[in-house]
Amino acid sequence: MAYKPIIAIVGRPNVGKSTFVNRLLGARHSIVDDRAGVTRDRIYFDVEWMEKEFTVIDTGGIIPGDEDEIMLNIFTQAKVACEEADKIIFIVDGKDGINPVDYDIANILRKSGKEIFLAVNKLDSPDKFMNITDFYALALGEPIAISALHGSGGVGDLLELVTKDFEAGNKEEPCENIRIAIVGKPNVGKSSIVNALLNKERVIVSDVSGTTRDAIDSKVKYEGEEFILVDTAGIRKKSKVDWGIEKFAVDRSIRAIRNCDIAVLVVDATEGISDQDKKIAGTIIDAGKGMILAINKWDLIEDKQSSTINKFEKEIDREMPFLNYVPKVFISAKTKQRLVNLYKLSKEVYSESTKRVSTSLLNRVVMDAISMNPPSSIRGKRLKLFYTTQVKVQPPTFVLFINNEDLLKDNYSKYLENKLREAFGFKGSPIKISAREKGEKK
Repeated sequence: MAYKPIIAIVGRPNVGKSTFVNRLLGARHSIVDDRAGVTRDRIYFDVEWMEKEFTVIDTGGIIPGDEDEIMLNIFTQAKVACEEADKIIFIVDGKDGINPVDYDIANILRKSGKEIFLAVNKLDSPDKFMNITDFYALALGEPIAISALHGSGGVGDLLELVTKDFEAGNKEEPCENIRIAIVGKPNVGKSSIVNALLNKERVIVSDVSGTTRDAIDSKVKYEGEEFILVDTAGIRKKSKVDWGIEKFAVDRSIRAIRNCDIAVLVVDATEGISDQDKKIAGTIIDAGKGMILAINKWDLIEDKQSSTINKFEKEIDREMPFLNYVPKVFISAKTKQRLVNLYKLSKEVYSESTKRVSTSLLNRVVMDAISMNPPSSIRGKRLKLFYTTQVKVQPPTFVLFINNEDLLKDNYSKYLENKLREAFGFKGSPIKISAREKGEKK
């Protein structure tokens, strides 16, 4: 796999870093808002410009010396990004002029020893270009005027300077990695799980509910195989979600579920199963994704006995009987207890969700199921099945060709699903069954 150069985008809050990244990507991937501190984690994006490929890190705004916990975490994330990066683009606000914090950041960046490019943003009209001379005082070389919002100014000139020694046409070979989304309601330990699996502070962990706002991708290798871990924002009840940033974050978490291969639904062992856990599970099933149920904070359960897990499993079966096919794992992000099981289970569930069954064997199982338990007649008519075929995977989807669609009721469809699971497994994967009247073209 070819190495991609890494560029870190840094600066104090609300200078337009995420807007600049979105300009590079041509889409709103980072959350953009007028309030300071919207981007809290460092977020990685692959960019191609003039046939040159590189990775951009969008960081939270730096405020050196701020004692607020979140701002200190943002500062730490930005420092780590600078350590990882090959080059740094330092963005300042040309509309407001130079800020005392900019001097502090400039001093920190100089100590990194990395090549630094000073971008003066928000210069979207000629009358504002006079402001650029002030930024020579930062002693970071020649400032480059840009307008990230409008794409005018020197965005192209900046990229040309930054990428001048990058190789063109050095594309990566496509590879198949299992994409695992870590999802759940706020404050159940999703980011702690990701950090523990990565063995480094990749995303901000805090006791403050709702710390993660973006869905963040991280590549990790386990036993020679690469996985993509996606840390997501906590999904709260609709009635409790504020319009704006939080809604965008929740939407992005739901989109992460739709784009993943496996969703790990994290629940809090100290709280038990909640209605919101059930709703999130329903969202995963509706998206047709493989699922693992991870019961986190198991280390906080006191007086554990050999039967404790069994009792909790019975509670899950009682509260969420529709997840009887989903593997459960009792973990602790803090102690890393059973954490690597998530990789092993993800491989199993992915294999099950991509499983194909031969048509002859499939029909034999379905016909045997119907022989053992024939469907009841409805108004003197009885369901007649001609044959069954599997039409897709992820999730495994089956079409029954029958005499009348109205005769296939939900309870009988569920019976056939259970028989398919008995015969073929499909551990952790939903199954979809639809019916078509014989003779239909589609």
